[in-house]
Amino acid sequence: MQPRNMSMSGVVDLAAVKAAGEAKAKAEQARAEAARQAAQGGGAGPAAGALPTSALVIDVDEAGFERVIQLSAEVPVVLDFRAQWSEQSQELTPLLERLIIEAAGRLVLGRVDVDANPALLQQFGVQNVPTVFAVVAGQGLPLFQGGAPEQHIRETLAQLVQVAEERFGIIGVEVDPSAEGAAPAAPAEAPAGPYDALLEAAVVALDAGDLGGAVQAYKNVLSDDPGNTEAKLGLAQAELLVRVQDMNPQTVRAAAAENPRDPAAQMAAADLDLAGGHVEDSFGRLVDTVRVTFGEERDAVRVRLLELFEVIGTDDPRVTAARTALARVLF
Repeated sequence: MQPRNMSMSGVVDLAAVKAAGEAKAKAEQARAEAARQAAQGGGAGPAAGALPTSALVIDVDEAGFERVIQLSAEVPVVLDFRAQWSEQSQELTPLLERLIIEAAGRLVLGRVDVDANPALLQQFGVQNVPTVFAVVAGQGLPLFQGGAPEQHIRETLAQLVQVAEERFGIIGVEVDPSAEGAAPAAPAEAPAGPYDALLEAAVVALDAGDLGGAVQAYKNVLSDDPGNTEAKLGLAQAELLVRVQDMNPQTVRAAAAENPRDPAAQMAAADLDLAGGHVEDSFGRLVDTVRVTFGEERDAVRVRLLELFEVIGTDDPRVTAARTALARVLF
């Protein structure tokens, strides 16, 4: 099954849950109390009540679900509806655990065994495994079904953190890595590279108009060093040039104007916008398209927008603004 975003019309109605305003006030009160305790203690060490790293990943069942609701007033809780028999679950759950721990208290992961908790499946309307939801200030938010590339999951979790803070004032909990049960530090890895020759080959290929060669050269770097910033930026730019090289601008823009809800038409026009330097127009077009699409079509547009973020560079303020707009649409 292909990963896809779920329609927000399927947001779970968690009745008897505290209102968002009350949750925000509670979170602010907790932060004020933590600051007061830290001041009394001279500011040394973690605040009282800081969680060990091991407490960031919990098992959730029907009997203890009220704890999830309460916890979601302090930190977004990501619910991983999983099953031992699901191969995708076996791949997704460890990835989520690692990303949640890396978030250092901004998120908590709740693992839900679908076979042991049928009532929770019904409450959230889960029909496929794995399915991932979030609970923020008592409100259930669908994230995605099935597996997904790590980068896309990172982006989704980052948007969740941003929405929790901006909309509800929830910034997470303090973590004490030294507490009992904390996960051991990962061993240091040898630095990757060097990749000067491969990166230079990619630039030479671009200058020569060999877009396919440039794409492959950047992929060769990323296959060994997935986090290489220069290669990620170069690959995103080269792939954009591949997509637009044979486009007829007039035809593409006419199709986009005639079919405002057609994801393919809007993605093609967005590529042209970005290639022509119209960054805000490109991002705005795709955010608007995410707003009016659903399921696999919405996910395809969202992924394309994330790819275009890479073309500009994720630190660019225009990317930050578009990411905020995207988060408002998705959540």
